[in-house]
Amino acid sequence: MGTTAARVAISLGDRQYDILIGSGLLSDRASFSALSARATRAVIVTNPLVGALYEPGLRSTLAMHFPGVLTIELPDGESHKSWSSLNTVFDAMLREACDRQTVLFALGGGVIGDLTGFAAACYMRGVPFVQVPTTLLAQVDSSVGGKTAINHPLGKNMIGAFYQPQRVIADLDVLDSLPPREISAGLAEVIKYGPIADLAFLDWIETHIDALRSLDKPALAHAVKRSCEIKAWVVEQDERESDVRAILNFGHTFGHAIEAGLGYGEWLHGEAVGCGMVMAADLSQRLGLIDAAYVSRLRDLIARAGLPVVAPALGADRYLELMRIDKKAEQGEVRFVVVGRDGRALVRPAPDELVRAVLQANCR
Repeated sequence: MGTTAARVAISLGDRQYDILIGSGLLSDRASFSALSARATRAVIVTNPLVGALYEPGLRSTLAMHFPGVLTIELPDGESHKSWSSLNTVFDAMLREACDRQTVLFALGGGVIGDLTGFAAACYMRGVPFVQVPTTLLAQVDSSVGGKTAINHPLGKNMIGAFYQPQRVIADLDVLDSLPPREISAGLAEVIKYGPIADLAFLDWIETHIDALRSLDKPALAHAVKRSCEIKAWVVEQDERESDVRAILNFGHTFGHAIEAGLGYGEWLHGEAVGCGMVMAADLSQRLGLIDAAYVSRLRDLIARAGLPVVAPALGADRYLELMRIDKKAEQGEVRFVVVGRDGRALVRPAPDELVRAVLQANCR
């Protein structure tokens, strides 16, 4: 590899792909090797903001491997993770007669990554794609593991498919262009991995949270690599979220309700997840799994990351209505990811009155 990169492998039976983590990867020809042996074209899917910064460099690198490179720009923002944007991708690819040997490159954050992956899963019943995440949140979470989707007005990520990328290329240098709010949003997904799988990593995050917020490259490299290692370990056990993979949604049941209730894009996904983790920890305590000190510890860390720790007052009935649409709900029963003192997570239902108590304590 021309540029030094850490490598995390995801093995799924007869399939395997690598996550590459390092600086300078977008301009490193070797990072994109072995992707174009039979390819006829590369298609970059991005948004105007990211495209202006990184599309020319990526296009130049891809031109060394692919006979042709097409770029499709989509509007920026969670509200555009929709059927309309998906059809924009299909329209452009069909106009250009893209065939099954086309490789899609998702250059952007979670919205672009999820939508591009879903487009790849659907176009001609499946074409290859590569994740090129440009936000911290996407590098540590949404680009890894093959969950692709668009939103529906009644629920986030409700229309999608499990479809694995050929590779994930996480260039740490692109994080330098992110505003502090986006870095904080990504740190929510980093913090998540501690309570659900690795309390030593949680200790490390507490020690290094200021370095992470200031974009210290060695700290970021470790955080991204360890997060990807944990996610790879979970995905290898349960690719299609029938069991253990659901633990990756710690904080997400409350968080998705916040996003849907406020309107997609009002809060960033990571902000909603961070606040959702505070609520899920509170629920864990009320279920007798952790003590108040643990809840305070997690709340303090999430606040230090620059994330909200008080949820919007949507009303308990509205929260419960939105959470019953969550993908973890079964026959209308909401199932929550909760955590224990031992650094493990589990999925279980909770009585409505307990959930209402959590909402009353954490919403303003």
